[in-house]
Amino acid sequence: MQFQKLGVAVLSDDVAASGRFYTEHFGFTPVAALDWYVSLHHDAHPSYVIDLVQRGHDAMPEGFRTQDTAGLCLGFLVADAAAEEAALRAAGVEIAEPLRDEPWGQRRFNVWSPEGILIEVLQTIDPDPEWLAAQGL
Repeated sequence: MQFQKLGVAVLSDDVAASGRFYTEHFGFTPVAALDWYVSLHHDAHPSYVIDLVQRGHDAMPEGFRTQDTAGLCLGFLVADAAAEEAALRAAGVEIAEPLRDEPWGQRRFNVWSPEGILIEVLQTIDPDPEWLAAQGL
């Protein structure tokens, strides 16, 4: 399959608040905004789209439109996870899991979005050689 963009549609109880969260903290830009729908694109990554749809709206299939948003984690790879965590803390964003270094080569932390998505912000670091050896790598 050849596709041109990767997008995710997320049900939200407050699409305006969710839109502000991604705009203010992750650099997305709203390209469409209705009272029940917001489409966000990222200038640095034009093929990435987050669409926010009012929970219960008939734009979604009937069996889906009232589901809770759960089981989804969005990952944002960054150059400096520590700096991003500090900036989000300073902006008042609640940190779900604080910054930590993982032995497999990630420095990461997590925040919750307003609609209940776990957001992982991570950077690639050198893996721990002892951990690699223990894994047979």
